[in-house]
Amino acid sequence: MLPLFGRRWDPKDLRARVGDLAQVAGATRVVLADGSEAGVEAIDIRTGAGLRFLVLPSRGLDIADAEFEGMPLAWRSHTGRVHPAFYDPRGTGWLRGFYGGLMVTCGYLTAGVPSVDEGQEWGQHGRASYIPAEDASVEQGWEEGIHRITVRGRMREAAVFGEFLVVRRTISTALGSRSIRIEDEIENAASQPTPLMLLYHVNLGFPLLDDGGEVLSPARTVRPRDAAAAPGVSAYMKVHGPVRGYAEQVFYHDIEPGPDGTAEVALVNRRLRGGLALSVRYDAKALPRLIQWKMLGEGTYVMGLEPANCLVEGRAAERARGTLQVLAPGETRRFWIELSVATGDELPALQSRIERSR
Repeated sequence: MLPLFGRRWDPKDLRARVGDLAQVAGATRVVLADGSEAGVEAIDIRTGAGLRFLVLPSRGLDIADAEFEGMPLAWRSHTGRVHPAFYDPRGTGWLRGFYGGLMVTCGYLTAGVPSVDEGQEWGQHGRASYIPAEDASVEQGWEEGIHRITVRGRMREAAVFGEFLVVRRTISTALGSRSIRIEDEIENAASQPTPLMLLYHVNLGFPLLDDGGEVLSPARTVRPRDAAAAPGVSAYMKVHGPVRGYAEQVFYHDIEPGPDGTAEVALVNRRLRGGLALSVRYDAKALPRLIQWKMLGEGTYVMGLEPANCLVEGRAAERARGTLQVLAPGETRRFWIELSVATGDELPALQSRIERSR
């Protein structure tokens, strides 16, 4: 039975009421057409349960806009959803096309601040979110009483005489669902070992992010990235309104995977329409780091919840610590995260689930 519009429906009864299921839910392919966004391919997905989101094949199959029952969930920056042709790999040039969005991939060869590693310069957060997908496809159909919506595609992080990583991404949801699952399979197709740095940059914004909001974390301890964040570590979970001149704070959450190897973190706002939350559940064995980006400034008002296999101090620092992950030739690793909306009476169970995993 499918939960839709305040009732539970038998698929047969639902099909009897619509000529095309797109009346209720589905995926529509579009191309953006204005300014620096012109030519960006997008897939507009609706689940029929109030969840709507925009996948960008032109930008590594990342997720830009997202909303629940008409309310935005994701922060959007003032850059717009910039075409990948405008990518600037130097220093912090990545920021010139960082549109925010529900989930932006950082990697695959570096993540975090710019650095120089073994004589080579690496810009901020790598080129993952600027790599267009190949063979991007949308699949919609019934399977054992569930109408599934699936997007697939492949990205290549490659250079002559250099790396050759093949990333196969699957994004899936379903009719009546309030969850999005992102699965990545990353293969080293080169004949030499290749570093792998991967961070899922989940960016939550107004109105979910506002006075009274709270971060729920499974962390046993939370530590600041640097001296600038140290004064705010005791209030890492608290949200207040925008502050002019606010300096970003970054925190590292030290967690242990639950019995099933997963972890979950959430942003909750109990004042918003009886309570609303966006949770990030993920494979904590493959992604052992959890990074929080707290940026409550005027105009740049965002909370980042970021599962990763690295910290955000750059590739050189990761190598110096001895924590730089490397893929052997022919090796494949798999990662997944799941983004879910919870409302009202579901919030106590979400909080209990996260607290039990501490």
